[in-house]
Amino acid sequence: MRTLVIEPLTKEAFAPFGDVIETDGSDHFMINNGSTMRFHKLATVETAEPEDKAIISIFRADALEMPLTVRMLERHPLGSQAFIPLLGNPFLIVVAPVGDAPVSGLVRAFRSNGRQGVNYHRGVWHHPVLTIEKRDDFLVVDRSGSGNNCDEHYFTEDQMLILNPHQ
Repeated sequence: MRTLVIEPLTKEAFAPFGDVIETDGSDHFMINNGSTMRFHKLATVETAEPEDKAIISIFRADALEMPLTVRMLERHPLGSQAFIPLLGNPFLIVVAPVGDAPVSGLVRAFRSNGRQGVNYHRGVWHHPVLTIEKRDDFLVVDRSGSGNNCDEHYFTEDQMLILNPHQ
């Protein structure tokens, strides 16, 4: 099994998969009579149909045992999905390009610094949320509407990957 190399999360490296939600290096302007700096349009919520709605949820995630065998990825074909860490803890991101199925050889891993969130573009393959802490909270922005918005793909044993945050 191939061990994934965990890359630092940067806007440039993550661009094929979505948006990095962070203030560093982002466009901003002052509002509220100069008392607030607005970091504008950090990500765009994507929905497939006009009647779909963008919704906000909180996910409370428990850590998985590491090193982790990556056995599956999921995608949301009808909308984007954003994860913003609420407690400031680093977390891991595992992604693969849009396609009918994820290609094991194209899977990449990233580490957020805890002040960065991610917005997966519609159809991007990704692992469910991966906290490094025992328990962590994430603000999640995604789509509500009709239709199946979660496809799962399970790798064959020879396609499985290893994720080790302690490497």
